[in-house]
Amino acid sequence: MEFAEAALALVAVVVAVTAGCRRLNLSAPLVLTAIGAAASFVPAMPDVHVEPHVVLLGFLPPLLYAAAINTSLIDLGRERRQIIGLSVFLVLATAFAVGLVTWGLIAAVPFAIALALGGVVAPPDAVAATAVARRIGLPRRIVSILEGESLFNDATALVIVSLAIEAATHEVTGLDVLLSFLRSAVGGVLIGFVAYKLIRLMRRRLTDTLANVAMSFMAPWVAYIPAELVHSSGVVATVVAGVLLAHTAPTDQTASSRVAERMNWATIQFILENLVFLLIGLQARTILDEMRDSPLGLGHSLVVALAVLATVMIVRPIWLLSWAWIGRIRGSQQSLSLRESAVASWAGMRGVVTLAAASLLPLDAPERGVLVFTALVVTVGTLVLQGFTLGKVARALDLRGPDPREDALQFAQMLQMAVTAGNNRLDQIAAQEDVPEGVVVALRAQSERRTNMAWERLGNNHTDEVTPAEQYRRLRESMLEAERTKVLKLRDKGVIDHEVMSQILESLDIEESMIARTSERNQAVRDSLLLTPESRQFGCEHLRAAPSYVEPLTHDEGCPDCTREGLTPVHLRLCLICGYVGCCDSSEGKHMSKHQAAAAHPVMRSFEPGEAWRWCAVDEVLG
Repeated sequence: MEFAEAALALVAVVVAVTAGCRRLNLSAPLVLTAIGAAASFVPAMPDVHVEPHVVLLGFLPPLLYAAAINTSLIDLGRERRQIIGLSVFLVLATAFAVGLVTWGLIAAVPFAIALALGGVVAPPDAVAATAVARRIGLPRRIVSILEGESLFNDATALVIVSLAIEAATHEVTGLDVLLSFLRSAVGGVLIGFVAYKLIRLMRRRLTDTLANVAMSFMAPWVAYIPAELVHSSGVVATVVAGVLLAHTAPTDQTASSRVAERMNWATIQFILENLVFLLIGLQARTILDEMRDSPLGLGHSLVVALAVLATVMIVRPIWLLSWAWIGRIRGSQQSLSLRESAVASWAGMRGVVTLAAASLLPLDAPERGVLVFTALVVTVGTLVLQGFTLGKVARALDLRGPDPREDALQFAQMLQMAVTAGNNRLDQIAAQEDVPEGVVVALRAQSERRTNMAWERLGNNHTDEVTPAEQYRRLRESMLEAERTKVLKLRDKGVIDHEVMSQILESLDIEESMIARTSERNQAVRDSLLLTPESRQFGCEHLRAAPSYVEPLTHDEGCPDCTREGLTPVHLRLCLICGYVGCCDSSEGKHMSKHQAAAAHPVMRSFEPGEAWRWCAVDEVLG
């Protein structure tokens, strides 16, 4: 019963604090750590000591899997050099640097144990770095590299810790080290691939949504446990299985299974991620109590801890900036810029895995209490110093997250291509089968409405006109509210079966949630400026030949053809061949499309304030 009460209290604190932090625009991980640390010193609070196997077996696999299924296999392949450099070589460099500093400051600690501490504090946490990075809005490439690094660096760190602890009791040769790393990496990859194949085989035979999602809950441990049993890396195995399963999910799972799995894992990740930071803080008093028995004293122990903290915070920038400088000399296009490297170097927050690994240090290790205290100082210190200032560093270096309007532009282009492919398939089916004309017209109208909604998001931020998409959203939301009210009245009268009612309400909820998400995306677009690189032409000859701007034929506001026909335009477009100004396809007149078809002028651009994107109607690409 005590466990249930404690679990309920922890989750309640997580939910309450994260909700408050979102309203106040604060960093939930940092606030939860601070609250946990403060609570640990309350006299009535019992000592909190999280066993390492609880973290390494209970928390780490699902957190790694949740991060892996949201990671792009394409991005990992593209940034493999950066990720390998950070997750393997930087971890090794940091571990040896920390080992030398600790060995020099504490005479009683042998180098092997000092190196084990280096492995403990070397890897930035998979949760801490990306949680803060996403909140402050770093460029996507930096976030992708940080995610890839944090997915694999724990494997390197845990190998270092185990080898260093082994070296403290008997001799370990260079061959032993090499074989251990190979067994960890290669074995982890192979077992993760086998787990992926096994789960994929079962997934393709399970069409039931609930069974499919339940299998995904097993996936982290299906990969992790066998790898650990043969002394390979469970971390690598879990990540490999998760990334591959996510990559093939669009073809292996039903749509309902993907939606349900996505929502369930988002909830699991939310609870575990934030619970991790609360547990870090709650262990503060317990770790301090262990350290007080050390003959070094509080002052010397604090000097050691701060020296190790400074080491991990200095080695990372030196490594990343040196790597970027070498890349610039070699003319590598894949290397991070100096500004990007500077920001990434400051995203080195440690997390609960560091404290869990510190608990693996031998109980008879000299000055063990000081070493565990050092791991706590490094964890909290990096969370506070780097977590609170990372946003300021990014702004000072003028590095910002993806522009919502740039995303909206790419969204519109990709959706346009997808809808065109769907319409082509519709034409093929209609030519082969006896499809009623009304059905074809309705399907085409639905496709057109979807693309128009995407393009309308790129319209004038300051217009007072309500676009057709906005009208559709507002009216449909009102209709859905009326439909739900009617169903609930029928329920209260007892004239509708509960199962039938649930099915109707579920369909209404799905449609309303889709409308709400579209509305949120639209608001993010309206609140920002459009920044579109003119150099992006995607290999289109028409865009390459067309200018970025031509003098419009008319300087009157609005679409001249709409004015003549008594219509109201939604957004304006400018033909880059002749300067004709016409309305977009969301407008009733669709004059720009009519002009392009009649005059065979392929390239137009947005004629809305703050927008610089161009569009080729022939190749259906942006520029």
